[in-house]
Amino acid sequence: MTEQEVMMYRTRREITVEGQDVPKPIRMFEETNFPDYCLEVIARLGFVEPTPIQSQGWPMALRGRDLIGIAETGSGKTLAYLLPAFVHVSAQPRLAQGEGPIVLVLAPTRELAVQIQEEAVKFGSYANIRSTCIYGGAPKGPQIRDLKRGVEIVIATPGRLIDMLESQHTNLKRVTYLVLDEADRMLDMGFEPQIRKIVSQIRPDRQTLYWSATWPREVETLARQFLRNPYKVVIGSPDLRANQSIHQVVEVMTDLEKYNRLIRLLKDVMDGSKVLIFVETKKGCDQVTRQLRMDGWPALSIHGDKSQDERDWVLAEFKSGRSPIMIATDVAARGLDVKDIKCVINYDFPSSLEDYVHRIGRTGRAGARGTAFTFFTHGNVKYARDLIKILQQAGQVVPPQLASLARSSGSNTGGSGSNFRSRGRGGFGNRSLISGSNTIPLGGRRPF
Repeated sequence: MTEQEVMMYRTRREITVEGQDVPKPIRMFEETNFPDYCLEVIARLGFVEPTPIQSQGWPMALRGRDLIGIAETGSGKTLAYLLPAFVHVSAQPRLAQGEGPIVLVLAPTRELAVQIQEEAVKFGSYANIRSTCIYGGAPKGPQIRDLKRGVEIVIATPGRLIDMLESQHTNLKRVTYLVLDEADRMLDMGFEPQIRKIVSQIRPDRQTLYWSATWPREVETLARQFLRNPYKVVIGSPDLRANQSIHQVVEVMTDLEKYNRLIRLLKDVMDGSKVLIFVETKKGCDQVTRQLRMDGWPALSIHGDKSQDERDWVLAEFKSGRSPIMIATDVAARGLDVKDIKCVINYDFPSSLEDYVHRIGRTGRAGARGTAFTFFTHGNVKYARDLIKILQQAGQVVPPQLASLARSSGSNTGGSGSNFRSRGRGGFGNRSLISGSNTIPLGGRRPF
């Protein structure tokens, strides 16, 4: 491409770059010089062309330079760093007995770590490159066995990885390719001390790739400390923006009106498609699930207090469509890659605008269209102005009630009072791993 063609291509795909000696983007998979097995798997998966983050991120990562990538969720970031990781591993000496991984990917949640691992397996099996997933809430035995046997790629949540390092089940002496995925979310979740502890054990001549959906000051500060002379690629705007292919509907109501509105909404949108409902607390998650199941709706819940086995099972039921309604806390707001979620419902408004954007980003993925409904109460008034800004930037209708709330000084009281009775436990279900709200028989009575 000529410089003018490069400029037009980047403009058309909303790619902004920073850094010295930035390589040109690639337009087709064949231009990457990836090994044949990578191109074969890409073709089998049905990808037509690279996403914007891949077209610019791949040539940057393949230069061996540090990289900051800012792009919304669902934009193809995982393959943007995984495929260069395979090229990197292939160029290194093979692992000797007792050596740790060559590639380390850090992710904030178990669900995201497992999904990254699924992508790694699709490609790694062809290249004889082994990977494993290290996360809390699951038995340590199989994870320790993988590490002892030797794996080139480790995908991990910070807490469990530190456990493994302190128990000397692995080490980071051979890591030369480090990925921090969803860096903003890791900081939100308070992982900064663990990240610093892990990075301090990795050799300084590594290549570091730093991925984030948003670019708040804390993320920038950490990047400045970990990266050397990085490239930076931003897809779209670095400011908080919602995916324009998502139709956003915000409804102002009281807490007491939420459940009845949810039922009416489900009657309108349920046609066998998947619906994801977000609530703010674990308790609220169980309450809404219990009430829906008693009212005959095929709903299951997922949150941080559920065992890993139950979370995996609920996710599998949702992905397969056997249980098309899933109620979740923000544990599922990021990294949840289910292709065909028709609709997201924010039953409770989240505690930050970043989480709002990530929640609604579970629908409208990979170019599809989606709808997001949000229940907004007087207790959420402090978010009204910023929410209006997000709606306007995405070309969405701003409801008059929301505009009126933003204009009024408002009150931050209100809270999330709820109509539900206290938590009970049911005895239904043939799976011993499930508990609480997920065991209520559909259309059943409240257990006492």
